[in-house]
Amino acid sequence: MAFRKKAKYILEHNPDIVVIPECESLDKLKFTADIPTPSDSLWFGTNPNKGLGIFSYSDFHFSLYKKYNPKIKYIIPLTVSNDISMFTLFAIWANNPDDEDGQYVEQVWKAIHYYKNIIKNQKTVLIGDFNSNSIWDKPRRIGNHTDVVQHLSRKGIESAYHLLHREKHGSEKHFTLFMYRHKNKPYHIDYCFTSADLSLRITSVEIGDYKYWTQFSDHVPLIVSMKDFL
Repeated sequence: MAFRKKAKYILEHNPDIVVIPECESLDKLKFTADIPTPSDSLWFGTNPNKGLGIFSYSDFHFSLYKKYNPKIKYIIPLTVSNDISMFTLFAIWANNPDDEDGQYVEQVWKAIHYYKNIIKNQKTVLIGDFNSNSIWDKPRRIGNHTDVVQHLSRKGIESAYHLLHREKHGSEKHFTLFMYRHKNKPYHIDYCFTSADLSLRITSVEIGDYKYWTQFSDHVPLIVSMKDFL
């Protein structure tokens, strides 16, 4: 929340694209003069203090998929393009309290089936706060974290962190959420899943330092770097 007060710390990393769950609306984002203005931005939400923001600090621009399903409201399918390339990006904040079928990872499960025709093993990225981990899998419940991971894996889409760090889901050594900013309540719930062609281009996957980033949020950044992108 209050991204305008924290943007400069993210922008020190010179990102091309930033996905910010729990982001305030664009109307409230009044950056100071020393903070660069994004070349493109989108925001989705009903609470002006807490929605999903997507920002470009590069020549990439966003176009909302024409068959976007607002019932899966915080799984946002976008075409991202510049003059020479194009790919599909799903910006994710898995949080929909109004859905009786499940408000967290169940949202991702619904989305990867509803958008099955555009989730492919090429030029596809799913990134954001999934609010899930296999440690919370419910027995006999279809659509849990492991189901999502396995379904995407069959399409050749894998978590960038788990690929590079060679770790299994549920056994992560680095954490993206510290509940109430407490170091003794760590969880890994933020992910970047990439299609097979993009996975080959990944050079690093960084998880933000607890001491530094919890000054600003209970989440720390997940930063994925690629070479010769697309």
